[in-house]
Amino acid sequence: MMFTQIVIRLGCLSIATLLLMACTGTGSANTTDSPAATSPPSFFAEAAKPYQGVVLRGISEDTPSSHYARDVLAPAFERETGIKVELETSDLPHIERTIEAGGGPYDYVYIEQDVIFGYLVKGVLVNLTQALREAPNLQSPDFNPIDFTEFINEFKDPATGDLFGVPMEAFIRIYIYRKDLFEDPAIQAAFAAQYDYLLAPAVTLKEYRDNAAFFTQYGREHNLKLWGTAVQAAVGDIASFYEFFETIAPAFGVYNWGINLDNYKATVANGGELDSARAKEALTFWVNLLQYAPPNATSSTWADVADTFASGQVAQAWIYGEYISELATDSSRSQVVNKVGVALPPTYPGVVEDATTGKGYVGYYDGAAFGIPVNSKNKEAALLWLQYLGQPAIQPEWAIASGRIVHLSTFDDPLVQAQDEKLNGYYTLMKEQGHLFAGAPPFPFHTRVRDVIMPFIHQAITGELTPEQALDRAAIAVDKELVKLGYGQ
Repeated sequence: MMFTQIVIRLGCLSIATLLLMACTGTGSANTTDSPAATSPPSFFAEAAKPYQGVVLRGISEDTPSSHYARDVLAPAFERETGIKVELETSDLPHIERTIEAGGGPYDYVYIEQDVIFGYLVKGVLVNLTQALREAPNLQSPDFNPIDFTEFINEFKDPATGDLFGVPMEAFIRIYIYRKDLFEDPAIQAAFAAQYDYLLAPAVTLKEYRDNAAFFTQYGREHNLKLWGTAVQAAVGDIASFYEFFETIAPAFGVYNWGINLDNYKATVANGGELDSARAKEALTFWVNLLQYAPPNATSSTWADVADTFASGQVAQAWIYGEYISELATDSSRSQVVNKVGVALPPTYPGVVEDATTGKGYVGYYDGAAFGIPVNSKNKEAALLWLQYLGQPAIQPEWAIASGRIVHLSTFDDPLVQAQDEKLNGYYTLMKEQGHLFAGAPPFPFHTRVRDVIMPFIHQAITGELTPEQALDRAAIAVDKELVKLGYGQ
């Protein structure tokens, strides 16, 4: 798009110049003596000349934003620079292990916001600020960290402000619902008759549970393949851990995994909240939702939840915003196009107030960046690729393709505003209320403690432990692990 506009403008300029020359009697009648008008080479084309033929290998999570980078942006970058970009996808645990080991054979890597603090402590990523300072010839005039949303701060060293990753996706975890079901007069009447209040997208957690129970029963009575909710409760997978701690626990007012950030303790006895009455209420609520969810809930990751909603099998769900575009607009992948409503997640009383004042958050502000591992053998070429991905000009189409926004100006782009209408205000919600959400806690020990807690969450899902037992044991195990890691006594 940008290239076409440049050509058109240059063409118009050439015509205007010739007309002016004709009117003033200047110039030669023999136009073959004049050099042909050509576009100047781009910064990336010039800067990449020493690296033409280089092949950049990358690894990323299997996300819509990654697909766009691989399928659309990488070929465009290669045409402009002669640098070939490859991108393979994998699961997060494998990516984390690869980066912690120095990056393996990869020249650029997917940095989940959750784990950036651990990478900084281990020194496994290239300092992009320093790299650009040391190679000013590789500094693109179109790359400026100021252009980004505040989410870019998640990839800076808190001590120095130096940047270690270029955001390539950012979105909030929202509540979605089937507008066609919630707005059906017959369904509304049936709900009101049963619950004695009006059917509506859930604002409270009780309303969410009532909606889940009602639509599950409605599906049975009408012989429909319909349930009241999706649940991201994959046993043996990190997805279930994240649904509980990124969505359910904060919705109940339990933040930072229930770990006290002042003394790094999880048990109530030591000042934490992981085994608190509120945390146990949250886990009980979530496990009880399984009765209103499709049978695949206990094997569902975030992608599976999106697929389940796309198939029309559930009335409501929590979902990562990266999937909203295809759910609401892509009829080749979704059976609920034009039927998707979006809203803030339902919460416990006081949680929105906590989020407004900075004491807590209503849910997860998710996202990731691409960074360069210290073992990359093509750091300079990779630095150009990351800056290419950070250009303002390519952001709007990337946003409408994958529900992610990393630049402030993208919100106001006409393409994005038109898409916002199709998404029932998702981008508006992200722009105006994104401050109520938060990224993962600033834990250098993220993966270690996650892996300590996770088996107990899985045992609560399977029924091997009650929610109370699961969190009692998890909190004790976390306190022990943190002491082992040097956090408190």
